[in-house]
Amino acid sequence: MDIKEYISSGILELYVYGALTEAESREVSRVLKEHPEVRKEVEEIEIALQKLSTASAPYNPEALLTSIRSKLGDKKSIALPTQKRTNWVAYIGWAACLLLFVGLFFLMQDNNQLRDKLNAERARAAQLEQQIADARDDAEKAKDLLAILRSKNISRIPLQGQAPAPEAYATVFWDQEDNKAYIDGKELPEPPSGMVYQVWSLKLDPLTPTSIGLLSEFQEDENKIFTLENANQSEAFGITLEPEGGSETPNLDQLYVLGTVAAAP
Repeated sequence: MDIKEYISSGILELYVYGALTEAESREVSRVLKEHPEVRKEVEEIEIALQKLSTASAPYNPEALLTSIRSKLGDKKSIALPTQKRTNWVAYIGWAACLLLFVGLFFLMQDNNQLRDKLNAERARAAQLEQQIADARDDAEKAKDLLAILRSKNISRIPLQGQAPAPEAYATVFWDQEDNKAYIDGKELPEPPSGMVYQVWSLKLDPLTPTSIGLLSEFQEDENKIFTLENANQSEAFGITLEPEGGSETPNLDQLYVLGTVAAAP
């Protein structure tokens, strides 16, 4: 905590006048216990206010004269002037109090605006930090994925568009050693609401489809690269459009892309 900035913020004056919320007052009390210099500043503010209250008290010449008589032992009667006079000391004191309260009001307004700006800046900073962290995370994932796709152990299977979407295209990068299939669905159209893409590992003779997973959160994934487990002896891969949650068997009328695994040389 920057103590000088905290003292000059005006929050201590608001604390002395009881203008803070209960939570803010507890926070100031905690700071007073931990920082003697802040506690000293509060004491000085209280002394200044006491002096101001004394200065603004009504002028009482009778009481002053009685005090002087008692000290001097004067028993004579001293007549006070009876003419009416303006009590400028009292007026000045009350005017000072009024100016102080007006100043405190504007100080409180400025303090609230400053607090709002500070909270907004903190929110923006937190959002920026999250964006930086996400960008670093995405960069690391992209770097790892690029290394995997360049591996000599990866088989690349292109999937061509079928009747429901002839312009569609996808690629399966199949790592048979790690039993993983990386699906690049960048060229697949956005699925309609309530529908999801489902990836199938296929045996061709006889045709035997096995689901290896869904391309979940397709709209939210910017890279459109999905990692699925595939321990099957796949001869082909296909992607169908299915109801949300997937299906036990593929809907061949909604077969978007299909491709066969090239035979090993």
